[in-house]
Amino acid sequence: MAETTTAAPRVADATCAPSAALTDRTLPPPRWLVAGAGILGALALAAAIWSAEGGAMTLLFALGLGLGVALYHSRFGFTSAFRQLVSVGQGRALQAHALMIAVAAVLFAPLLAAGTGLFGIETSGYVAPVGVGVVVGAFLFGIGMQLGGSCASGTLFNAGSGQLVVVLTLGGFIVGSVLGAWHFGFWEATPALDPVDLGAELGLGGGLAVTLGGLGLLALIAELAIRRRRPPQLGRPPSATGLARALRGAWPLWVGALALAVLNAAVLATSGVPWGVTGAFALWGSQAVEAAGVADPSQWAFFDGASPLETSVLGHNTSVTNFGIMLGALIAAAIGGTWSLRRGIPLRTAVAAVLGGILMGYGARLAYGCNIGAYFGGIASLSLHGWLWGALALGGTWAGLKVRPLFGMANPKPTDSTC
Repeated sequence: MAETTTAAPRVADATCAPSAALTDRTLPPPRWLVAGAGILGALALAAAIWSAEGGAMTLLFALGLGLGVALYHSRFGFTSAFRQLVSVGQGRALQAHALMIAVAAVLFAPLLAAGTGLFGIETSGYVAPVGVGVVVGAFLFGIGMQLGGSCASGTLFNAGSGQLVVVLTLGGFIVGSVLGAWHFGFWEATPALDPVDLGAELGLGGGLAVTLGGLGLLALIAELAIRRRRPPQLGRPPSATGLARALRGAWPLWVGALALAVLNAAVLATSGVPWGVTGAFALWGSQAVEAAGVADPSQWAFFDGASPLETSVLGHNTSVTNFGIMLGALIAAAIGGTWSLRRGIPLRTAVAAVLGGILMGYGARLAYGCNIGAYFGGIASLSLHGWLWGALALGGTWAGLKVRPLFGMANPKPTDSTC
């Protein structure tokens, strides 16, 4: 494909060196056929949500579509950013994280201070205990990211844009989330400090100042790592300018960071809580377990006596945004001409994808969230547990890089031409 306006997607958050050599056999359907099917599917689902749940949930679905488009066009990675930093000292993507979280924190502040968002809904941030569960869960999640090749948000938008190997990661994610929900009571009882809300401890202004200062320091550390280790430059797919770039090309990382920050704040205003991903995986899997009669999840501490089957996925905030992300990525990839089904997945890659998904699903339940809910949403909510999550996920990334070669997956090297 020779069009300069088309940005070929990186398979499962690939970085300086490809994660694994997938057999490049594709089934490229007509671009507008896939795009049209995606748009019709989005309209049908929006109508169903409107009929069942009303305008607020429909708006949340629309925000999910926007998140999927932004994630696809900016190729905004968490897995790749951590891998690049740990392996070769390339911190540009981590600096984009700092920008995104800082802007979100500023936008969250008035919504959290007011206590209400759109439709008069009560707002609250993601603030969780700081303890053993976060330490173990975030570390496992970091390993899982590097084996599965994507994070929580990356799994959704890569699956939506046609990456079949990531569908395996998604399946593992759901299994791990169910296991984590089952064991949630055990981990909840492990030693932990009470939740630390910097806004409550230092006042909103003080908590925000400390958070922004910490993010600035993070960006500075990433810059020092870049200058000291002189890593390969970030490679970006070729792209056009203007409207063609917006619709079909690759967006700069900073544009993706700003878009995700604004959309996350809009999710908070609409649903009352920040953007999340993995809670839906626990719900979907537990509903399947209960429907099959395998177990009674209502007895698990995670569900606190409520049957998962009583929750409609069309009325579940996280499920609705997840559906929107996958459809938004599908539509964006189809319009960009890059949507295709890849087959011929090597066995070791498939095993790593499933195992990585299980580790991420389990770890997210222990750690009160994933890279979106705990790391992005937690820090932006001025919660100390978000910082701990990020540090331990980096540690898990280091461990994951040691394990990847066992599955035939290469790691970035300083001699690579680009990341």
